[in-house]
Amino acid sequence: MIDLRSDTFTLPTDEMLAAIVTAQLGDDGYREDPTVMRLERLAANKLGKEAACLMPSGTMANLASMLAHCHQAAAMVLVGDQSDMHVYEDCSVARSLGVTYHSLPTNSDGTISFSEIELHLNTPPVRVLCLENPHNLCGGVVLPVGYIDTVADMAHAHGVALHVDGARIFNAAVAMGIKPAEIVRHADSVQFCLSKGLSAPIGSMVVGSSDFIEQARSKRKILGGSMRQAGIVAAAGIVALEHMVERLAEDHTNARLLAQGLAALPAIQVHPDRVQTNTVVFRVLDDRFSCETFIAAAWQQGLRVSEFEHGRMRAVTHYGITAHDIEEAVFIVARVLEQGADPALPAEKHRIHA
Repeated sequence: MIDLRSDTFTLPTDEMLAAIVTAQLGDDGYREDPTVMRLERLAANKLGKEAACLMPSGTMANLASMLAHCHQAAAMVLVGDQSDMHVYEDCSVARSLGVTYHSLPTNSDGTISFSEIELHLNTPPVRVLCLENPHNLCGGVVLPVGYIDTVADMAHAHGVALHVDGARIFNAAVAMGIKPAEIVRHADSVQFCLSKGLSAPIGSMVVGSSDFIEQARSKRKILGGSMRQAGIVAAAGIVALEHMVERLAEDHTNARLLAQGLAALPAIQVHPDRVQTNTVVFRVLDDRFSCETFIAAAWQQGLRVSEFEHGRMRAVTHYGITAHDIEEAVFIVARVLEQGADPALPAEKHRIHA
């Protein structure tokens, strides 16, 4: 089976598994797990920030960050209306704690217009402005560093913090050929995932100033995310940051190969020139198929892809997917289109989560 639903389907490397077995452990709730502390120092250094905190998930990492930034009651957070934080992460917990998310229109390149940002930064309760980089629902596109710098200046001029949801920030860095710290140099906080393209089995990181991280750590505890012998999680994360970053370029190459192969099929609409990282977004123009029936037919042939909002589908390349797998995936799509939809197949529901 060729599984391109998400890079969350990566499996840990042998080196990660060995590191987990031999990890030095302590109680992270007491800040006594040496492997966690090593990971946090490494993450902070990679992103050019003072400190970091290990979180169980990206959703908790973003939420804890918002709560850490929003000290006053009735605080407001600005997010893009196509951002993962708005579309996929339940904001009800934040709302119950006095933090409201307000969405702004997202452009096709993942940016939010300066005019929209400026208009809403003047709203007194706003405490945080969030950007997503790379932008998932816009197809894994990368936000220019200059754009992020300008947004940071705008936010800071109004006393508003800038948070970057950088779940795949290392993909963005590899795509641009720069260090991730350069991308987020003016951001006040950043969240990134260890468990996507970096292939660790679990975990996300929040980085920022020392004072901010102390606040985020306290919010993590309130949210139930404080862990004990978390070195078994951190050990794989260390391997991810030390050995799995540069290989992301292979995923990007495979994504472009997939987009080019799909573009050669007349019933597939895809834009290879828009593929910047490891995400390929496409549509099936054959009226015989819905997203659900196409996904079901591909599944039967040995290929898994996801429904991706607005009548689109998504394929994500990752560790464990080879160039040969990409060739086979294109062949499977061509065969599904040739055979047509099978009414006997149950429609599969495979909507993306991240």
